[in-house]
Order: sequence, then structure tokens, then C-alpha cells
Amino acid sequence: MIAPQGRGIAGPGTDSSTDTFRILHVSTGNVCRSPITERLTRHALSDRLGDPFTGGLVVESAGTWGHEGAPMEAHAATVLADLGADPHGFIGRELLDEHVIRADLVLTATRDHRAQVISMGHSAGLRTFTLKEFTRLVRAIDPATLPDPERAGGVVDRARALVQAAAALRGWLLAPNAEADEVHDPYGAPITFFRSIGDEINQALDPVLTALTGVPGRP
Repeated sequence: MIAPQGRGIAGPGTDSSTDTFRILHVSTGNVCRSPITERLTRHALSDRLGDPFTGGLVVESAGTWGHEGAPMEAHAATVLADLGADPHGFIGRELLDEHVIRADLVLTATRDHRAQVISMGHSAGLRTFTLKEFTRLVRAIDPATLPDPERAGGVVDRARALVQAAAALRGWLLAPNAEADEVHDPYGAPITFFRSIGDEINQALDPVLTALTGVPGRP
């Protein structure tokens, strides 16, 4: 299930469901990078799964210094629209313990964000990665070793197995340099920089969503 518009929180009673896999995107203010990543993820899942509610995936975002109740930055909304995703109805929020507790996979913009999430506890270390780190690890995982997404509950089972496999690889497949796992903050920058960040996020998400769903993106 892809979360509804607005804050991106699913309805009551879903938090502990084994039929649901929650993806949490984290940046600083929750008005630029994580909204772009959240909405691009939702768009791609809808495109690949057809009826997104059959997948069992919930996508949401928050910020470590989140602008609670704030709208998405105008340039971020423009970039999303240009990439075919829906920017409407977004509301920013601050990262809380409950968000980390409920998340099955946390993808952050930077290593500092990852460290902040892990420092909150809740056994978050094995399920928290920077987006680019997770992309690098996922590329090294043989999709044939993951559960079949076509069977009942397969997408959720596949997502859980993917996170476990990525966590196992983390100590073996290191970043080539310190910047390789970072998505830089475009806040206050011109639209051209926002577009480059949007493209960067979109490219990083593509192999992740292919691995999660077993369905490649459109050329």
C-alpha cells in the first residue's frame, strides 16, 4: 500500500502488520530532498505495480530538523512535476521515534542523517542506509536470491530479504570516497541545482525499486 497524500502515514492498525513494508525517507528540513525522494518512490511504485495497493509498500518521509506542517519547497515541487510525479498535498514533519520504530527501511540523504537516525536507537542500524549506499549494495545482490514478488505477499517478503542482504554486504562493499553516499542539500539554490538533485535521486532510486518489485523501470 502506498500511503495517501499529505503526511504519508497509513491508517490505524497497519503499523504492526506483516503484510506491510514501510519505507521512510529522511533529510534535514523535509521540504526538499526527502519529499522529492518520497514522491518519486510512490510514482515509480505505482508505475511498476499497476495497482500500488497490492504491493503492501508504504512510503513516507520526515526531517531531522523538519519544518513541521510546512509545504514542499516550490523548486522541489517543480522538479517532481517535471519528472512526472505528484507534488500536491505534501506536509512536512519532524522525525520522531515512532517513525523510526515503524520503518522497515530508512533511506537518508546523507551519512549525518543516517547517524542521527541510528542514534535514536530502536535497533535501527541494520535497516538504515543512505540512499546512495543502499543503491550500491542493492546492485551487488543477485535478484534470483530474493523471494518471488509474484506470489502472495511476495513484494513485502522480497523487500525484507533485500534489506537483510544489503545489511550483510555493508561491511564488505565500501564507498569509493566520502562523497559517494551523499545527496547534497539544494535548499536556497536555483532551480538548475534542484533539477540536478532530482535527477540524482531518480537515478539512485531506479535500481532500488527494480530490486524491490522485480519490475524494471520504463526505458
